[in-house]
This record gives sequence, structure tokens and C-alpha cells, in this order.
Amino acid sequence: MTIMKNQSLHRRNFVKATGSAIGGVWIANRTGRAEGFWQANDRPRVAAIGTGSRWCQKATGLQGSYGSAPDFKKYGDYVSVFDADRSRTELAAALVKEWTGNQPATPNDYRAILEDPKVDIVHISTPDHWHAKLLIEAMLAGKDVYCEKPMTLTVPEGRAICDVAKKTRRVVQIGTQQRSSKQFIQAVAMIQLGRIGKIIKATCHIGGAPTSPEIPLADPPKHLDWNLWQGPAAVAPFRFLAGDNGETKSWSRCHYEFRWWYEYSGGKLTDWGAHHVDIATWAMGLTDTGPSEIIPEMVKHPVEFRDGYPTDPSRYNTATEFFIRVKFQSANLQNANLQEDAQIEIRHDGDNGIMFEGTQGRLFVNRGRIAGKAVDDLKDNPLPEGALEQAYKNRPLVDHFRNFFEAARDRTEPISDVHSHHRALSTCHLAGVAARLNRKVVWDPKSETILGDPQAQNLLGREPRKGFQTQMS
Repeated sequence: MTIMKNQSLHRRNFVKATGSAIGGVWIANRTGRAEGFWQANDRPRVAAIGTGSRWCQKATGLQGSYGSAPDFKKYGDYVSVFDADRSRTELAAALVKEWTGNQPATPNDYRAILEDPKVDIVHISTPDHWHAKLLIEAMLAGKDVYCEKPMTLTVPEGRAICDVAKKTRRVVQIGTQQRSSKQFIQAVAMIQLGRIGKIIKATCHIGGAPTSPEIPLADPPKHLDWNLWQGPAAVAPFRFLAGDNGETKSWSRCHYEFRWWYEYSGGKLTDWGAHHVDIATWAMGLTDTGPSEIIPEMVKHPVEFRDGYPTDPSRYNTATEFFIRVKFQSANLQNANLQEDAQIEIRHDGDNGIMFEGTQGRLFVNRGRIAGKAVDDLKDNPLPEGALEQAYKNRPLVDHFRNFFEAARDRTEPISDVHSHHRALSTCHLAGVAARLNRKVVWDPKSETILGDPQAQNLLGREPRKGFQTQMS
């Protein structure tokens, strides 16, 4: 696989991108394809960076693995696909040809996509440790972006993304699709309308992470560029063990299983946490602030940790069981529907979903149901007309992908914007730092720094590997 010597975009792309944004013109309008994309000949042109399990079983060879790519084809046309695993690039290209009748480009370097003026939208579905670099570089290249969750690997990455998004005015949707699910929107509307009184606590039941046997060293498959796959992360040897495990039928440091290594992910805290903590933060009106204390009441890791780092490189290392309490300063609780000591709890146990506890009752919501007395009472006391649309940023309720494409067309903020996601995800990242050190972390949401604990502050960010830094200007 060809890797360009310059791992960062040139400054000229930043000037081109910001120049177009400041003028209020979507760069794709030059071709006449961006606006009115409901017409067959005006559909946006999409490029995919990362074509793994967020595509579908036909593109990965996996069973029952359907993701967002098939939904994307309703609203835009994939014209280019790229993955560090060439076999996945080829499978995705075959799928696109089946959808569109046209063979997409399959460049040997993802930057060819960012440099291509014919690409309107970039769809990022790489492992987590690549998200921030690709998202920032895509925005600087003048592209709108749909990025799978979680948006970042670290808190500083989120701050940088928010700054670049504000500067370039690109439209970015994060793949926290629960924000576009009716039962979650209904829960948010009910809570914000005070249907269960003042919120005392939201408990996010996100499930635990798996363990692994010892995974031996192995040679990477020839179709995988292991150096490129690692990208900004520190270099580590490839490990692989075949077996009846998960959708890849293996244990590894790579496809899908990357979720269980702190080097590339935050484990369940940022996997399902990115969904449920996001909804809790949104419903409680906390998307403009953050917690003050993150307390790991109970944490279990599958390997021994020393100074916040795993000591065994041969096994999965993210937390398998946890109960983490998140407190907020009363000065940061602007929502009148919150008690002064309102909290969020993040747990591995319990029924997957979110339990909101208020002074007048409880409300539970997950992807299958919404339940509680307040829900039963809707029969005689329905929500006001337009309440769901108001919660949904005063837009009609549509699926998550259409919301993004409409926002890109109209130059409006999508439902899962980078700023609110950054705040919610920061709570997940801080929970990870507290879990790794197994001690309380004190957070200043204004300066976005950990107070009085240099070791914890050091764990907050990651130094990207040389050659894979992100150019910010």
C-alpha cells in the first residue's frame, strides 16, 4: 500500500476550505450537485474511509453485521472507498458497484479522497484512534463529514475538533443514532417538560467488556497494512488467535476487537457509553458543561495496571466491570428540571438502557422500549403538539442519516453535533481515566482540565506517533 511522505494536509487546503465556508458557500455547490440532492442526478458524492463492520456482511464476510453504509445509499452515492485492509476495500467497492452500477475509486492513500474536489461528504468508520485526525483533515479539506461514534479517543481531540468545526463551518454528524430514535426523543422531551419532576439521577447501563485468552504474536495478513492501521497509535506487534469469538471469530488487536484495547478505544465506556451517556447528558440539559467529580466506586480490569497502564500486552485490557459515579457542581446545573445534586451513574450491570429517576417517578428507555408511569399517563395527558420536534432541534423527525444529509443541504446543525457530543463523550473519557487509576478525578469543565492530579491529566491526551500528526492549520 502506498503511503505518502507528508502525513498532513497542505495549508492551501485549509485556506480553500475556510475561504468557502466564510463566504457561506458549500464547496460542492460548484458542481451543482450538493443542493436539491433528492434528484437522482444531484445526489451528494460520498467517500468512505474505513469499510469494516459498519458496512454489511457482504463487505466484510461477517454474519449479521449491518451498519450505516447501506442506509447512506438512500441519500448519496459512494464514489470512493478506502481501508487499511485492502480486502475490505475491494469488498466494499464490489458492494458499491452493485448499488450504483458504477465502479468506485479505490485509492491507495486516504488523502487522495480528501484532495478530490468531486467528493462532497466523507464517511468515517475507522477504529476510534483514527477518528479525530481524519475528521479534522476532512473539514480542513472542505468536506462535510459523517463520523461513526465515538468521535474521539481523547478529550483534547474533541476540543480540537470543535474548534476546527467552528472555524470551517462544516456540517458534521456523529453516529449516535439514538438521537434520531423516537423513543429516545420522547424520553428527552418528557424529561425536559418535567413529566417525572426534577431529575435526581440518570443511570446508564452499558454492559461490560469481554476478556480474552493470551493472544499470540502473529504476522499480519498480506492484505492488511498494519503500520497504517495503527496510524497515530503507538507501534505494537500484531496479535491474532482464531476461535469462536465475536463477529470476527477471533481475538486480536485489530478488526472489531480493537474496542477492548485502551490503545485504540475506551472499551465499553466509549462504545455504549457514547450512546447512553450522550442521551442522559442531552436530556438533562448538560451539553454545554461537564462534570466536577468522577468517582470509580468499583472497577475490574482483566489485566494488572500500573500507573494507569496495562502490564500485559497479550490480553484485552479495558474495564470489564464498573460502577462509576459522575457528579456535577450546582453552578453548572442550568436546567431547572435538575436537582442541585443531580448525578449520572455508568454501570456494567442491569438492563441495557437508561433509567432516569425524578422527584415524581422514574422513566426507562432503551432501543426496544420506553416505560414508566409518565409514559402510561400519556394516554390521558399527551405531550403538547410539536414537543418531539422541539426536542429534535425544531426539525421534523427523520432517520439519523437523512437528518445529516438535510443539514448538509440546508447548512444547519445536525442532531448529533460535535459540540454536544464532545461534552458527553468527555464524561466517558474521564470515566476511563478514573477507571485506569482507580481513583477520583476532579474536573474543571470550563478549562477542560483535571485538577490537582498531574498523572490523571497526563492520561487525558495521547501524543500521536511521529508521521501521523494532525495538521491544524
